[in-house]
Amino acid sequence: MELTGRRVLVLGGAGLVGLAVSRRILRHDPARLVLASLLPIEAERAREELLSEFPEAADRIVGTAGDLFVPDSLKDRSRRRVLADAEARSHLVDEVYGELTDEVVERSALGRLLLDERPEVIIDCINTAGALAYQNAFASAKRLRDRAVEGVADRHDVEGHLATLYLPQLIRHVQIALDAMTRAGTAIYVKVGTAGTGGMGLNIPFTHSEERPSRVLLAKASLAGAHTLLLYLMARTPGAPAVKEIKPTAAISWKSIGVGPVLRGGRPIPRADAVEPVALDAAFVGDAADCWREVDGPLEGVYLDAGENGLFSPAEFETLTALGLMEFVTPEEIAENVLREIRSHPTGKDVVAALDAATMGPTYRAGVLRSQVLRHMDALEAEYGHASVAYEMLGPPRLSKLLYESDLLRRLFATVAAAAELDPDDTARRTLELVREDDDLRQRILSVGLPVLLPSGTEMLRGRIVKVPPEPGLPADHPRVVDAGWVDLRASNWARWRRRCAALRREIEVRPSLEQGSRGDHEFGDEVGALRPGRLAAWVFRHEDQGERIKR
Repeated sequence: MELTGRRVLVLGGAGLVGLAVSRRILRHDPARLVLASLLPIEAERAREELLSEFPEAADRIVGTAGDLFVPDSLKDRSRRRVLADAEARSHLVDEVYGELTDEVVERSALGRLLLDERPEVIIDCINTAGALAYQNAFASAKRLRDRAVEGVADRHDVEGHLATLYLPQLIRHVQIALDAMTRAGTAIYVKVGTAGTGGMGLNIPFTHSEERPSRVLLAKASLAGAHTLLLYLMARTPGAPAVKEIKPTAAISWKSIGVGPVLRGGRPIPRADAVEPVALDAAFVGDAADCWREVDGPLEGVYLDAGENGLFSPAEFETLTALGLMEFVTPEEIAENVLREIRSHPTGKDVVAALDAATMGPTYRAGVLRSQVLRHMDALEAEYGHASVAYEMLGPPRLSKLLYESDLLRRLFATVAAAAELDPDDTARRTLELVREDDDLRQRILSVGLPVLLPSGTEMLRGRIVKVPPEPGLPADHPRVVDAGWVDLRASNWARWRRRCAALRREIEVRPSLEQGSRGDHEFGDEVGALRPGRLAAWVFRHEDQGERIKR
């Protein structure tokens, strides 16, 4: 894709890599470049830095700020402030752990940004794994257990811990990103990811505690891997943008070199000095305020600005980047690979493409064996005199519902062509008779947890368990519930099945024949026109539910 005239969003645009990417994007004259950063001052400084180099783009470079992992109403608060506010914390937990709805996407900071800006190109330079893993679920778990042992743990403690758990937040983040990008019409999404350890192994000496490596660092690496696999699956989703990930496996440096106050977390490190020697058994009593004193002025020195990793002394940088240790890669090299991938020039550095090439997909041998397996199982069902239909272990309950409804059609009509001409009211009456008179059929449906909604729509048959119970606040027969896992004998449902069978019949009739080559899809059993529940359910999943596999 060419970038000229495109709307581009750079997440983490004020960071080391984000700025390097933005510089290269501006060389291609985009219609709009949005720099998203955590803090407004960061976004503004990044915009000013770019304008000093590209003054002609003043009306096209926009800065925006906020935490993109929380609802939009909370994006300008620090995580600590959110967790300290009972109402805000509860809202955050609800949005992470509740069902994904259009409203959840629109209420999220990330979803709101994407739907408002509608970027055609997104480059995500946020250290997602670091942003989530450094919340330290291990410390939070210890606090929660301590509070429970003391008998004082309450909702505040539970929600506080839930808000630090990494995977639920990552999953919701990816769900929102996919939904919003699809609705916004985003064409390509490139993630600049991380390995969590700068490309080093579990023997990494640069860590965050006395552990080597620390659990927090391993959590970051685990989250980075989980994110990559979610992006790999996103890339296999119909309607999703093209998805790529560049994953640097070395320290990323550097932004600048300077002399002056040394900042940690944006603030100067204050100088301190010891008052006098103190006995070991007294050195750690209370806050030890008598042991030290403040000294005027901040800590100063020569430093290298490594972006989000902070400021390094010359000796620290020398150690980190020495041969055989983490070494380093420049942000400009990363940005060049990002731009090349966007412009369809393969770099060999796209992790998603590498996974595509390295993973095993469907095989020819399995395809040959499939027809033999289905033929043998058909023979066994005929020999033992019953159709097994569904055991509700593959799932979801919607699959079992579709299979049993298809089986009822098979018992009445035998072929797809005949089912395509069914009379809905007559079919409702006849399927009710089948369910009432065939004890084995009825018991099989109810035993796996599927209720049967009778043609009246006001009565049902149910067994010991119901896999999809009614939802609080919704009518008992709400379509979302019925479609998710109730065998529906109403005439309106059989009218829907008539349309499905008619569509499948047309598809089979108009597709190129085998004599015309390999252009058409030919499934097992199509040649005799038999109505096969598995074939019908697969058709619904593939076409109606848009669940088709796009990479084979």
